[in-house]
Amino acid sequence: MRKLLLLALVGLGAQLVDGSLGMAYGVTSTTLLLAIGTNPAAASATVHLAEIGTTLASGAAHWRFGNVDWKVVTKIGIPGAIGAFAGATFLSSLSTEVAAPIMALLLLTLGIYILVRFTAAGIPRDRLGQPLRKRFLAPLGLVAGFVDSTGGGGWGPVGTPAILASGRMAPRKVIGSIDTSEFLVAVAASLGFLVGLGSENVNFGWVVALLLGGVIAAPVAAWLVRHIPPRILGSAVGGVIILTNVRTLLRSDWIDAPDGVRYSVYAVIYLVWALALAYSIRQYRAHRDQETVEAVDTAPRTGTESHAESDSAPTPAA
Repeated sequence: MRKLLLLALVGLGAQLVDGSLGMAYGVTSTTLLLAIGTNPAAASATVHLAEIGTTLASGAAHWRFGNVDWKVVTKIGIPGAIGAFAGATFLSSLSTEVAAPIMALLLLTLGIYILVRFTAAGIPRDRLGQPLRKRFLAPLGLVAGFVDSTGGGGWGPVGTPAILASGRMAPRKVIGSIDTSEFLVAVAASLGFLVGLGSENVNFGWVVALLLGGVIAAPVAAWLVRHIPPRILGSAVGGVIILTNVRTLLRSDWIDAPDGVRYSVYAVIYLVWALALAYSIRQYRAHRDQETVEAVDTAPRTGTESHAESDSAPTPAA
């Protein structure tokens, strides 16, 4: 019962992050399931089955708040579903000894990408309103779907930054559309895992616990997307993913690092993570202050200001 409650809290926290950042539900949940010794394929299957419900709830909430572009959902979601099914069947064929470090390496790569992308670059805002073409979205969806099911997460970390980097959609629209299209990916990946693993290898109690936490958090996250700075949240989540998966790799048969080496590596990660967070916060505040100044400078003069100017003007001589 205690483990189920913990999983529900994991699902709640992961969905809060995912719904407000457009990524990290699968990466965060799978990382934590691997940390407690879950089979990699079973962990990804558990998360994707839970995501069927959480993505449906999240998509509905984002739609209610006007955060969804349905053209983008279909153009990226259908190829994503194809890639997710292929990735699920591929992962199901690997042994646990091979799959665990491979998945940790994929998750670590995604974590580094999230941390660097959001810390260093923030979110571009140019070219807003220009259309996103199918020849860009279809390959992106195919790759993101494959990575998502093989890595236990990756739809958001691959799709969200790529679309944000294009500068063609408002951040809340990107996040809402990615979260909504993930429903198709979750269904396809779950079918792939059920075909490859069979239902007996999936703990449905864990699925329900993750699902309940995620469904509770979905509407809150859809509202928060308008208020939480994605740059800061991206740096925070990236650090968590990096730290947890480095721990998995250092303990794996591939490396099997001694305690002294592991703790030294953890200390370096904590330091880099703290610096990244501090930089993100400083850059966010600087950008916010700059936008405030620009808004004041470009604001039209009020009637009071005009009246004051006329009062202070010299009276013409008679």
